[in-house]
Amino acid sequence: MDDDTHQTQARASGPVDDASIEATILDLLAQRADTSSICPSDAARSIGGEGWRDLMDDTRRVARRLVAEGRVQITQGGKVVNPLEARGPIRIRWPRGS
Repeated sequence: MDDDTHQTQARASGPVDDASIEATILDLLAQRADTSSICPSDAARSIGGEGWRDLMDDTRRVARRLVAEGRVQITQGGKVVNPLEARGPIRIRWPRGS
């Protein structure tokens, strides 16, 4: 399945597709200050309710795609990281100048 049609079963709210995850990530970022970031679990919880953990891999995958498109950055410890190499907790934020 390609990224645009990928669906995951979230226990609380039925199937969740990448477009819903993307929209949620971008909406949560828009609700915060430009200098703030979100955790992928914020988006997963917003969509998945009690089944949010089932959405974490998909949420991180969608965030990586958004990085590849130049729409967001992924950070660890406040520093931008290569999302393909990131292990452990990450944050998602709007792109910032160098």
